Amino acid sequence: MPGPESPKQYNVAIVGATGVVGQQLMRILSTRGFPLRNLTLFASRRSAGKKIAFGETEIEVEEIGPRSFRGVDFVFISATDEISRTVGQAAAKAGAVVIDDSGVWRMEAHVPLVVPEVNPADVVQHEGILSIPNCATTPIVMALWPLHKANPVKRVIASTYQSVSGTGKAAVQELTEQTHRIMENQRPSPHVYPHQIAHNVLPEIGSFKDDGYTSEEWKVAVETRKIMHAPELSISATCVRVPVYVGHCAAVNVEFTSPMAADRAEALLHEAPGITVQDDTSISLYPQPKTSAGRDEVFVGRIREDSSHPNGLVFWTVCDNLRKGAALNALQIAEEMISRGVV
Repeated sequence: MPGPESPKQYNVAIVGATGVVGQQLMRILSTRGFPLRNLTLFASRRSAGKKIAFGETEIEVEEIGPRSFRGVDFVFISATDEISRTVGQAAAKAGAVVIDDSGVWRMEAHVPLVVPEVNPADVVQHEGILSIPNCATTPIVMALWPLHKANPVKRVIASTYQSVSGTGKAAVQELTEQTHRIMENQRPSPHVYPHQIAHNVLPEIGSFKDDGYTSEEWKVAVETRKIMHAPELSISATCVRVPVYVGHCAAVNVEFTSPMAADRAEALLHEAPGITVQDDTSISLYPQPKTSAGRDEVFVGRIREDSSHPNGLVFWTVCDNLRKGAALNALQIAEEMISRGVV
């Protein structure tokens, strides 16, 4: 009698393997039990030839060529917009499923924008390319979704506090260097950001638009509507960069169709996949970037009824922007596609 059929394994490529999200994706892949057959790493020409540890082996970084994606099942891209556009199209044309981390494809009508805990069925509609949301959007929609299903959300005001790792390695290094210079009574010089980030906060993420909002604030609004399939949802965001290495936070004010008690919201969030509630003010228990770093969950706390509106609720949310905000979410999309047989 033949033995049971072996589970299918998949060839995976990471474009941007030396970046902060690419590195995080490799760490998760090495421990999560993803059905991986082979892993190929791509990066810029200057990084080609570099060897990166993966589990108990090392993988040499390659430069992308005309045949790079033949036989590849999944291509994860976390690089520049230009690379996402050109490489994404090439990889999809070669027959791979592309899961992209940039803003290039997110609002294209034919490209699913997916948070698997919220809109997993959208993966079925792909045409070769899928997107993950901005890392500030993901924790907000994950906290809103279980509440929205019970009591439709009418309006959202979100204020985000985003760590420097969301900008990349250069920003992480800049925060470290500026902190050292300040401690040595020297003047820090900004390069990545328009102003000093150490010991400071900057209400500017992305570029300013004609209406006074930034591109990051625009992304939070339009991406939330698309993911939640709520085109009429009123949402306004203020996005702030803070001198923290890892962890994006948001203070969220929500107006529902009808009143919602704080304990009802907490019960719904306790049951929601991917959410951990930390809410005990008697012992100062609430989500913090420091304790969320390296964790896969979205943390929610400070849940309270809005004193300014009878149908309002306020909460605070935090997640590791490199994991659930980026790498983990991308990998979960691939897992969802495998489970649904749409690869």
